[in-house]
Amino acid sequence: MTLQTPSFIHTSLRQLLPLLLILTLPTVTLAQTPSGRDCVRLEGRLLPGGMVYSRVAPGVSVALDGEPLDVLPDGLVIFGLGRDASSQFTLTLSGAKNCTRTVGIASRQYNIQRVEGVPQRTVTPDPAHQERIRRERQLVSAAKAQRFERPDLLNAVVTGFVWPAVGPISGVYGSQRIYNGRPGNPHYGVDVALPTGSPVVAPAGGIVTLAEPDLFYSGGTIILDHGYGLSSSFLHLSEIDVAVGQEVAVGELIGKIGASGRATGPHLDWRMSWRNQRVDPQLLVPPMSDALPQP
Repeated sequence: MTLQTPSFIHTSLRQLLPLLLILTLPTVTLAQTPSGRDCVRLEGRLLPGGMVYSRVAPGVSVALDGEPLDVLPDGLVIFGLGRDASSQFTLTLSGAKNCTRTVGIASRQYNIQRVEGVPQRTVTPDPAHQERIRRERQLVSAAKAQRFERPDLLNAVVTGFVWPAVGPISGVYGSQRIYNGRPGNPHYGVDVALPTGSPVVAPAGGIVTLAEPDLFYSGGTIILDHGYGLSSSFLHLSEIDVAVGQEVAVGELIGKIGASGRATGPHLDWRMSWRNQRVDPQLLVPPMSDALPQP
């Protein structure tokens, strides 16, 4: 007598066969895209106004929130965060190593600074002055748009800058300025109050891209390019001791402090820009107390 296997057993075996095959296959670990610190390690100041840097392997390209960054021949990558930077940014690496890292940054509180006694014509300029301001802004923009691929200059971000003038700090980055009772733009530099004629030196090596004796707002003005879109500006000078195209070394005399332009007294206003972002110079130098002569 031949025994017949019930049909419901055939059905159960057909349902179990795929599961048995899966259980007998070797385990495969799926490759995951690295993220976080495994993607890229960052150094510098992770806050608005800060400069941040890292090093990547040869052949790797890097983008900041989708915008390509410069990668130096030795793999150094440097970028700046503006005054009103959002609470996080994303770095994407492509090449031999593909990964993404999203980084949160600290917040900053900015003071309100009331400045009285500035020339009223610089607070509410008339139409003729407005046309002059427009032309001068074009000069400044053209100076900052120049591009120098000089890794030797940009490396100062890693090794550190020096103070271009040493003395009391009378104004800081980011503070909201109110001139003669009228709100103005935020202050994007650090002010050092010293007598007219006090020396101003290069805080790092650079190439002079602007040397103007009398701009409407900033008076005697120098722009020093540190390479790859990073530049320093020196405002309200009484004398300019460099010329456009000149290359200067760290500590070299470039001008003298004054009270030209929109100023109530002699001081140096030192500002820095990376691409179209205003960054805080004070985050690249040691505390002023360390630079002052010791008793």
